[in-house]
Amino acid sequence: MSKIKHIVWPQVILFGDSITQFSFQTSGWGADIADKLARKCDVVNRGFSGYNSKWAKIVLPRLIPSPASDIAAVTVFFGANDCALEDQNPQQHIPLQEYSENMKEIAQYLVSAGVSKDKIIFITPPPLHDKDWEKQCAAKGNALNRTNSVAGQYAQACVKTAAQCGAEVLDLWTLMQKDVPDFSVYLSDGLHLSDQGNQFVAAHLWKLLESRVNHLPFILPYWGDVDYKSPENCLLSDGPQGDSATT
Repeated sequence: MSKIKHIVWPQVILFGDSITQFSFQTSGWGADIADKLARKCDVVNRGFSGYNSKWAKIVLPRLIPSPASDIAAVTVFFGANDCALEDQNPQQHIPLQEYSENMKEIAQYLVSAGVSKDKIIFITPPPLHDKDWEKQCAAKGNALNRTNSVAGQYAQACVKTAAQCGAEVLDLWTLMQKDVPDFSVYLSDGLHLSDQGNQFVAAHLWKLLESRVNHLPFILPYWGDVDYKSPENCLLSDGPQGDSATT
């Protein structure tokens, strides 16, 4: 019996903090992207709740080896923890300039591992609704530890660093505040995404991802094209893939 050739699935890797970790929950933006890419590639959730860009750059080589292979895109979504106010949350706070350097180092590592610049998508922290987040902090006996104005500084740094690295960027901080009069509808607690916020991220991210993944074939034939009398002929071959029919 001939050796069966293993199928290597391309990957879209979502790298970020809790907003990424939670993205596979019901109605999450990561789940939406994974659904769109079913049978074409694996969407891998590498979100780490509470992490900042410093911790991210430390763990990245453990998550994506060098050389990397068959990566269609990587999203890099940090800043919501980095922008924590130093006097209120020194554990997560990262100074603005250091945040920029960390993001740059993350991009440099990805490129050194073989992920081309055009496959890297930075995502800025979303806007923060001060009053809603202050309620969350107060419920834990803490003072307000983040503000939207400071989050905006980190978002701007993210946009600038992406340009310096030759990477794409999704500026959520700007887009969400331009889109509706009250951007709090995009947030569940002032910081994390609501269902509507998840839909917003999924829609805007897909616009950037689509051109990077639309060439990927449908893996393994459509069931209607399988010769039911001799299925091995097409299921074990390296021939043309099926179409995207799902019924």
